[in-house]
Order: sequence, then C-alpha cells, then structure tokens
Amino acid sequence: METEHRVVVGDARSMGAIDDDAVELVVTSPPYPLIEMWDDTFADLDPAIGDALDAGDGDRAFELMHDVLDEVWAEVVRVLAPGGVLCLNVGDATRTVDGEFRLFPNHAEITNRLTDRGLRSLPDILWRKPTNSPNKFLGSGMLPPNAYPTLEHEHVLVFRNGSTRGFPPGDDQRYESAYFWEERNEWFSDLWDVPGEDQHLDGVDARERSGAFPLEIPLRLIRMFSAYGETVLDPFWGTGTTTLAAMVAGRDSVGYETDPGFRDAFDDLVETVPTLADEQTEDRLDRHREFVAERREAGNPPSYEAAHYDVPVVTKQERQIRLYTVADVQERTVTDGDSPVDATYEVTHEPVLD
Repeated sequence: METEHRVVVGDARSMGAIDDDAVELVVTSPPYPLIEMWDDTFADLDPAIGDALDAGDGDRAFELMHDVLDEVWAEVVRVLAPGGVLCLNVGDATRTVDGEFRLFPNHAEITNRLTDRGLRSLPDILWRKPTNSPNKFLGSGMLPPNAYPTLEHEHVLVFRNGSTRGFPPGDDQRYESAYFWEERNEWFSDLWDVPGEDQHLDGVDARERSGAFPLEIPLRLIRMFSAYGETVLDPFWGTGTTTLAAMVAGRDSVGYETDPGFRDAFDDLVETVPTLADEQTEDRLDRHREFVAERREAGNPPSYEAAHYDVPVVTKQERQIRLYTVADVQERTVTDGDSPVDATYEVTHEPVLD
C-alpha cells in the first residue's frame, strides 16, 4: 500500500491545492482565540484585533478572532466530502480583560459557526490533560466566593458533512481498517485521559509558536473516522502531528502551514515514522492479546478468529482487520531559490505478519 502526504506552505483561508469534496476527514487544532500566545498571530491577520485588545474590549477581539477562523471553516466545508467528518481540538480561554476575569467559550463559538455553515454536530470528546499541579483553582485562595476552577480539559469537537457515507457491502478497505472491540470501547468514550507530550522542536521560539497536541489524539481520530487510503486534512498543520499520525495509520494527508520553519523541522520527525509504525502495531496486537487473555480467564473468550492474525476477536466485523507498518518514506521538496517550500512524502506500507 502506498500513501501520499502533501505539506503546503500557505494560508488555509484559500486552499486552492485541494478540490471540492476531496477529503474524507479533517483533524486539526487551530489557534485558540483569547489565549495570549496567539494574540500576535491574530493581530497580524486583522489589525482591528490588536486595537480591540489594546482597548480592553475582549468581546470584540473574541468575535474578530473567530471571524478569521471562520474563513478557514468556509474552505474546510468546501473540501470536505459528503459524509466526511471534521474533528477539531480546541480549548476555551480564561483571561483578565479590562480588569475582569472571564471565560471565553471557544468550543461553543466554533460549534455555532460550523453548524451555521451546514455541518452536523455530533457528540464531542473531552480530552482531560493529566497534571501534577496542586492548584485546582484561580483567584482568592481559601476564601469564598471569588475563586475559579482551573481548566484541565480541551474539547475534541466532531462534525459530519451531511449524512453518513455509504460503502459497498463487504468493502475490503473498510473491513481491513476495523478496530478491535476493546479499542472501540475506549476510543468512543466521551472522556479521554491522554497526557500531553513534548513537541521535539529545536528552539524555544518554535515551541512557543505551536499548539501541537499528542500524537495519540489524531491517531485515534484517524482510525475512528477514516479507512485506509482515504485523505486527512489539517489546515492548521503546525508541527505536523496529524500528518505524522496519517503516515503511521496508512491514510493520505494534506497540511497547510504559514510558517516554513515548521515544515523544515518536520523532516527530522519523518525519520521516526517506520519506528513509530512498528511500535504502534506491536502495541495494538499486544494490548489485544492481553484483552483476550483476560476474557479467557473470566470464562468469556472471544468467539471469532481473525483472518490475518492468530488471535480471536469479539465480533465478525473485526475478522478482516489488517495492521500495516511503514517500510519506506521518500520526500520530494519544492524549492523557492535555495529555500524549501512545499513538500510531498510518499510512504510505502507493508502488512504486519503474525
């Protein structure tokens, strides 16, 4: 199996490199309005945002920041195939503006804007980021009533473009993309405990300009909502976590990123893809074997045999499940003078043998 991964250095408000209805899944994490680290990014795109912040007008800045994101959502709706799914990781913002401490509900604003554009909102996921911090409040310490809960979660919002997608009966690509029964039970919970992780970027400035999420988040979402060989888009590419996950998971991908420095840094991560894919497939099989052993010990062994692996499975839908690893990654880079700009990565996948 071969997959292709394009990284476009450009503005996702105009994704001309992608045709209408061309992607089956979008997995992304945009800049979060009213989170201070993104102020300059938004103000560069619309100077009126900087004016609103300087004037202490949080409501106006919040609206204008979401207006900027809304231009990207228009393009996302254009390129998302009928029945395609959008998974959007976003956190709410808490901030003192003009002397008043407030919550700015990014997840609610984005939900309203995307449903206004015709997408159908599905149950979302709360991603709880474990922390060792002893401080579970903001504000007045031990004295009521002026303390506030600390936000320790983000939202993974899920939307569908119209009704569910149809597949031919017994479609091989879809059945090979199945997940194990116990994976379904974990992944399709609306509460996830997934620890954050380092972004492995060179330079403090690069880390401060990125909001990368852990690889486990896009990996789960890609396996949950797409089949092998389908296309995943990330319009806010950042450090390339979604592309990395798509390479490991055997899907095509497209990413848009305005900062060419992130694309340059991604080449170091690409070298890790074969090892990551090996670790992921080995871990999935090991976890499934542990699950089977526990079921047998409880006197309730799975009833069906997997076609490609010497393991039983719980349901008929899992019987054709096929895991792939990465044999090779080849890069083609488009240059502008002496500087690399866009890149395409061609990945060769091989089925994992039992």
